Amino acid sequence: MDTKYIIGIIVVLIVIVGAYLVLGGGGDGQEKITIVGSTSVQPAAEALATEYMKKNPDVKITVQGGGSSVGIKSVQDGTADIGTTSKNLKDEESKGLTQWELGKDGIAIVVNKENKVSGLTLEQIKGIFSGEITNWNEVGGSDGEINVIVREEGSGTRDAILEMVLGSKDAKFVKEAIVQSSTEAVQQAVAQDPNAIGFISYAAVKDSKALKVDNVAPTVETILDGTYKIQRPFIFLVKGEPTGAVKAFIDWANGPEGQEILKSEKVVPTGKKVS
Repeated sequence: MDTKYIIGIIVVLIVIVGAYLVLGGGGDGQEKITIVGSTSVQPAAEALATEYMKKNPDVKITVQGGGSSVGIKSVQDGTADIGTTSKNLKDEESKGLTQWELGKDGIAIVVNKENKVSGLTLEQIKGIFSGEITNWNEVGGSDGEINVIVREEGSGTRDAILEMVLGSKDAKFVKEAIVQSSTEAVQQAVAQDPNAIGFISYAAVKDSKALKVDNVAPTVETILDGTYKIQRPFIFLVKGEPTGAVKAFIDWANGPEGQEILKSEKVVPTGKKVS
């Protein structure tokens, strides 16, 4: 047989096999779902993904943080199958997206566990975050300069605090505020500083102390009945309508099994399609 003919056949076979592998035919057979967005939603999304993969070993789910704005952008540009956000979307952000509210989460105002202050009024919290109150002895604590820890711009938690506590998303935190880029980073900064105060997802509180707000502690019950006022939604986003493995996962997450997992993560499940 002609050598050039044989080489030609080999080249064609290599091209076919290469295309097969690129298109996933030579993979491990798993369907892959990528979830990106809010670091507040991330622990709940990871818990859902872990349990779902146990029941569905043919599905591989990867969960990443980055912040609510990153989640919105990632699902819009197609780099994520599911975006997560802990803030309600603006009209221009929601265009072309389908939204599911997994549940409600309280935003805890947290201090160091050694801080003797156990509660603040909403007005006092506003005063601290805006810089009008600068010492713990002004709110019943020990003498010590208050160190405010906040999230970065684009964080859904930051936007919620600006709107619900300071009164407007255009409001400003005290200029000396220390900026952290994730829920866990805020918690660790507070845990290491006896004079610090910050805000994180109620579901994430472990190494810090959550304060009562207007004499109401953040709990599943007070978030559900609305008596704890500082709360926001946990949302899954998909571009267009979901299909296949993505739809199956979202349906499961909003169903009875998923809701039980959300409860275990201190999220008050609602499981409703927003748009």
